[in-house]
Amino acid sequence: MTAPDTGTGSPVRIDGPWTHRDVAANGARFHIAEVGDGPLVMFLHGFPQFWWTWRHQMTALADAGYRAVAMDLRGVGGSDRTPRGYDPANLALDITGVVRSLGEPDAALVGHDLGGYLAWTAAVMRPKLVRRLVVSSMPHPRRWRSAMLSDFSQSRAGSYVWGFQRPWLPERQLIADDAALVGNLIQEWSGPQPPDADTLDVYRRAMSIPSTAHCAVEPYRWMVRSLARPDGIQFNRRMKRPVRVPTLHLHGSLDPVMRTRSAAGSGQYVEAPYRWRLFDGLGHFPHEEDPVAFSSELINWLKDPEPDR
Repeated sequence: MTAPDTGTGSPVRIDGPWTHRDVAANGARFHIAEVGDGPLVMFLHGFPQFWWTWRHQMTALADAGYRAVAMDLRGVGGSDRTPRGYDPANLALDITGVVRSLGEPDAALVGHDLGGYLAWTAAVMRPKLVRRLVVSSMPHPRRWRSAMLSDFSQSRAGSYVWGFQRPWLPERQLIADDAALVGNLIQEWSGPQPPDADTLDVYRRAMSIPSTAHCAVEPYRWMVRSLARPDGIQFNRRMKRPVRVPTLHLHGSLDPVMRTRSAAGSGQYVEAPYRWRLFDGLGHFPHEEDPVAFSSELINWLKDPEPDR
């Protein structure tokens, strides 16, 4: 694989117009990259990626007058790999804890895939810390749970989640052959123009950091294994509370992992201005497949003082 230009020897602290640092929150240490000044916009990556997936949006938001911060979720990238704490409620507290540690009263959360799942969760659990909510390529947690259990097409599209329930094997598969599977998944889940080989190499190197693969699949194990447990039942009940912050929901029409009809029903859980935007011809990673269109949609919505329903 081609090594990225990090300037630090770390495969995740990649050079750019941003600065890197660690912040403490919720009993752990989190790596962030930040650029710009203004209202805080917090970017949350999904699987199988890390903070760098938001590089295009970070610079665009900084140029538009925002403080853009992308964090590595617990167990991924440059953040702590703790032995436990990968349930969505705790991961959401990681996010809101980082917001507090940055000295900000609130943030606009922008989450993709798993990061979107956690953004939904944080907006329900800590609404005073979430100014606005932007979710890409992820239904509301209750909507996704229902679709995965009752919609065969969605269950098949998300079959990787079921595969992650096996012990140890998924981790070994993710890191085999220099994490070749990571590159394959991103290519398969993308639209007609997937990332180039050098970009895929960056994600493969990040997944190859010891213990990352295990931590990356743990949230998905919790989602399934907790279905009938008290903690899972309690989480599902908590997520019945409506989202009461303005919400922008973005989705690629060709997303093979999160079906459009699964995501599109998420507005029923929002009691605030809700805007649905479908990117025609894009797959699971619209922010990377067409960063200009994605960033434009995001900035225009954030600057709209009264986003409509």
